[in-house]
Amino acid sequence: MNVSLDRIRNFSIIAHIDHGKSTLADRLLLTCGAITEREFRNQILDDMDLEREMGITIKANRCTLDYKYAGGEGKPEAGGYRLNLIDTPGHVDFHYEVSRALAACEGVLLLVDAAQGIEAQTLANAYKAVDAGLEIIPVINKIDLPAARPEDIALELESVLGLPAEDAVFTSAKTGVGVDELLKAIVERFPAPVGDPKNPLKALIYDAKNDIHRGVVSHLRIIDGVLTKGDKVKLMAKGRTYVASDIGVFRPGITSQKTLEAGQVGYLFAGIKTIHDVNIGDTITIDGKPCDKPLPGYQPPQQMVFCDFYPGPGTTSPDLREAMEQLYLNDSSFNFTPVSSQALGVGFRCGFLGLLHMKIIQERLERESDIDVVQTAPTVGFEVVMKGSHESRLIESPAELPDMSEIDAIREPYVKAEIIVPSRYIGNVMQLSEERRGTYKRQDYLSTERVVLVYEFPMAEVIYDYFDRLKSATSGYATMDYELIGFREDDLVKLNILVNNEPVDALSIIVHRSRAEVRGRKLIGRLRKQIDRHLFDVPIQAAIGGRIIARETIKALRKDVTAKCYGGDISRKRKLLEKQKEGKKRMKNIGNVSIPQAAFMSVLDTNE
Repeated sequence: MNVSLDRIRNFSIIAHIDHGKSTLADRLLLTCGAITEREFRNQILDDMDLEREMGITIKANRCTLDYKYAGGEGKPEAGGYRLNLIDTPGHVDFHYEVSRALAACEGVLLLVDAAQGIEAQTLANAYKAVDAGLEIIPVINKIDLPAARPEDIALELESVLGLPAEDAVFTSAKTGVGVDELLKAIVERFPAPVGDPKNPLKALIYDAKNDIHRGVVSHLRIIDGVLTKGDKVKLMAKGRTYVASDIGVFRPGITSQKTLEAGQVGYLFAGIKTIHDVNIGDTITIDGKPCDKPLPGYQPPQQMVFCDFYPGPGTTSPDLREAMEQLYLNDSSFNFTPVSSQALGVGFRCGFLGLLHMKIIQERLERESDIDVVQTAPTVGFEVVMKGSHESRLIESPAELPDMSEIDAIREPYVKAEIIVPSRYIGNVMQLSEERRGTYKRQDYLSTERVVLVYEFPMAEVIYDYFDRLKSATSGYATMDYELIGFREDDLVKLNILVNNEPVDALSIIVHRSRAEVRGRKLIGRLRKQIDRHLFDVPIQAAIGGRIIARETIKALRKDVTAKCYGGDISRKRKLLEKQKEGKKRMKNIGNVSIPQAAFMSVLDTNE
């Protein structure tokens, strides 16, 4: 059943992590009858096992709801309305999911915890919605908590974001209080979509997933025109044509329809084999009657963190490749290229949106494909400016760094971070930030008790353990959001790690020269504890170029070869000891040093 444009409302829920987005989405589904009380459970839109276990949303999800609106004087006309809801992730790593969801909406519910108040991601997502020109309804959630202070939070939103306090809707997604008022506000305050069903078809692909049986399912927002089952459609960026074999909406499972009209959100199956054949942000039109020009689309997701995955015990390189290709079909926001290491064999260098994204990919690889993965310590991408040509080259790993004699400059990525913290912890945050080469920019007071500190950091300092240290320094009260602002030149060097006189590329890091020696000594000290003793001495060294700046030695396991010599000439014992000495020398020349996964991850520990 299709509905008129003025009875459609497309909206998204945005908030800081753990402020109740998924719970509110569940409650809206139950209130509108999309699910029954028997089917109702926490995080019904979060369909990945990992999402349920971690209690977070990783992929944006969507659902079409039918709502019976009562109307009123000076209000929209009473009757049935179609509400298209998109639930978004809250973690900083999944910014790109939020921006894609907002492009398919006219309004957003800005959700704020009634006890915790405005957090870093609240501000970041609110600014995204403002930039996109969307209508914002502030929603103060969790009013059932003993520490809730909804009126204060509403005033805080007014002073910081200029959203009138009287416009805020007070709800408890857990108990259902205020949800009816929220649904009325969605109909009354969000604008209907703009579009014309009579124009040629113009539809935006805002997401895509791989279905194991039917190929790629494209998630669409119809801007203009009508899409009918059986139409021959064209993907404008790729220039390929397909037949629309099935179309429909999410309720929350897929529900087929004969047509999708302007303003609606739905899905398309068209026999597209792999997700590589679809560009997120592409425009779909009718092959014989195309629209005049494609939609602007999206910037592709930018990988910020890189690390190498190698096959672990019982796993081969082909097994790992197959597992990564399967995962890529459902998450094209990470990339991978083959790489080889003398110590670890053939593996893949992968790019991720952040550390949480990296952890999720590793977890999904091991769970869904039942393989073992050895992961190297994450690093950021660097820009290298070559001498003579002055061309800049992006490197994703310290192993790719050319010889220092060929390099004119190394630039590292910088981020702008907004840290929200109780005012009593300002000193702790400033001290920690300056230790991590942060540059202070400004501070703004949200209230007498809470302040926003703005810093610019080298990203390499942020991705390791800055957030954990920040939580420790502020008793868990600080929240942080960051965005990439560009690359800047600095005095950076490559710190090589040699194990048994052989360089191990996977352990190398790029650091600031002033901290290279301290980092080198700390790192080889940790490696010494992680690498098992062998039957020969194993030297571990840190070097910059050809200069060794630190060394540790893992002493050999000692076997008493003279244990069975009772009495007799001392020369017998000496002969056995000399034989053992020769054997150890020979073993050292040909022996392999086994380096465990924990050793690679010890590079992460920058606690000095």
